[in-house]
Amino acid sequence: MSLIAKTYLFLLLGITTIFGGDSWREKQEPVSFKMVLSKSSMGINERIRVDFVMNKDGDNFVPPSFEGFKVVMGPSQAISSSWVNGVRSFSKTFSYTIAPTRKGNLTIAQAQIEIDGTSYKTSAQKVTVTDAVKKPSEDMTAEDVANENLYLVAEVSKTNPYLNEMVTVIYKLYVGADISVTNFRPLDNPTFNNFWNQDIPVTQYTFQSGTYNGKPMQYVALKKVVLYPQKTGELQLEPLALDVTAEVPTNRRDFFGGRLYAQTNKTVTAGNRTIQVKPLPEAGKPASFSGAVGKFDFFVRTSKNILNANESLQAVVEVNGNGNLKLFKVPELKLPAALEVYEPEFEEKITTNLSGMRGKISNSYTVVPAYKGKYPIPSVAFSYFDPSLEKYITLDATPVVVNVIEGPTYNENPKNENNTVTTATKQAVAENNAFGFIKTKTTLVPLVQSAFFNGKTFWLLYILPFALLLLTVLTHRFITTKKTDQASALSKRSQRLAKKFLSEAKGKKANKDAFYVALEKGLQLYLKGKLKLDNADFNKENIYNIFNKKSISKETTGLLITLLEHCEAARYSPFTAVEIEADYLNAISAISQLDTQL
Repeated sequence: MSLIAKTYLFLLLGITTIFGGDSWREKQEPVSFKMVLSKSSMGINERIRVDFVMNKDGDNFVPPSFEGFKVVMGPSQAISSSWVNGVRSFSKTFSYTIAPTRKGNLTIAQAQIEIDGTSYKTSAQKVTVTDAVKKPSEDMTAEDVANENLYLVAEVSKTNPYLNEMVTVIYKLYVGADISVTNFRPLDNPTFNNFWNQDIPVTQYTFQSGTYNGKPMQYVALKKVVLYPQKTGELQLEPLALDVTAEVPTNRRDFFGGRLYAQTNKTVTAGNRTIQVKPLPEAGKPASFSGAVGKFDFFVRTSKNILNANESLQAVVEVNGNGNLKLFKVPELKLPAALEVYEPEFEEKITTNLSGMRGKISNSYTVVPAYKGKYPIPSVAFSYFDPSLEKYITLDATPVVVNVIEGPTYNENPKNENNTVTTATKQAVAENNAFGFIKTKTTLVPLVQSAFFNGKTFWLLYILPFALLLLTVLTHRFITTKKTDQASALSKRSQRLAKKFLSEAKGKKANKDAFYVALEKGLQLYLKGKLKLDNADFNKENIYNIFNKKSISKETTGLLITLLEHCEAARYSPFTAVEIEADYLNAISAISQLDTQL
């Protein structure tokens, strides 16, 4: 062997030693050998495809007897092998096309093969053969296959809830094994009229195994909504409609024997769903009931019980638990007249998920006693309806006594014998000789003309109109300038207000879903506060009507409605960075315009 050949061989062995580690070895996976059916239920005039798939090459393949079937085509053999990141992937498939010879529950027996000297068998599979179908599978178009393998279903947790009882709706797209979904977009979103509603964001679309009409299928949850009915009787849930792009296998094959796929679009809808809402029972309804439905705890607490006069304390009335926390008011606290009480500060900490609203709401009162003494805070009652027990429950907070140890003593106004508050005696309005008589005669003195026209009074009256005219002009200019400054200041304030409500969205532009959730939250907070809307009244129709009454421009109205629609559509449709930036700037402009006009 020549020196050059030896050197080349040495280098080749060195490179093999260096790079021939685990990253270039074939990945050792457990041996897999299984039977895959194109479908498990068929008409007697249809055909099915049976694949026997292994992840390692084998010998002595023994197919099943296919009792109850006749082999129409096969076996055909396909092998695929690839290297990805130094890992080898191998697959070998024996395929048959078979047709049933009789109806009933038929069984395809085990197949057998030897791999590395070991015998492996598949599991037997059952096939249900029914009466002949109108269109056999081999004659079906891509649209026909999609129609039989795509279903959109609205799963409602409860169809007969009580008023204000939580209901969840999950929209699931079921997909058959014969097709694959490549894209979908919403065509029509339900509005949930007569419901308080909250979307639960779906952050990742993951397919799971399930069953639809007794047929094994894959499904993905596309939309989750929590509802609280605000009206009794029969309520309709509008359907969700989707345009779905699917890839459907055909009977054609490529040069290597692989199946070719056809792409088709199908519109699927969940259909109308009806919910029958029951009224809350009148029997046993407490006087302290204000509409709370769920399971709650209730208490009243004070920041301190012992203090001096003119010191302050906080009295908090709190409701916490699981239920319609945003749809009722916290009970009011009644305090003695000797305690000075300020308007309460409302606070809520609520999260909403598929188990409903959970958290707490509270009113915090600032109390300042002016006098020494002991002041009991009367017991406060809170009632709610528990739908699981179907009865009302009343909770009484423990009474609290405030002890003011230092300060002046409280006395009521003194009263006379008639039990009326005394007042000072009125003083006389007039006394004798308080007014003089008006004289009816006087002595007239002639006016000297020259003294008037040459005097200061004449020139003052002469100059006064010109001075008033000049003053009017200057005043008008001052008012105009002030209005311009005020408009400019208002515009700047509106810009700051808009950026305040949209600050969270600004920091999440890189994440489309998080950005539109934050954008929708900012718009909702602003509109609810500005228009004084409850959650139950917050919908596009109400907003549009209020804007009309307040004479808001059509441009501003259209911009806000469009932004709210974009927030809904963003959960299903792709949005580019340019569109996200445009929606952020449009949101600032819309809030600024609306704030200025209001």
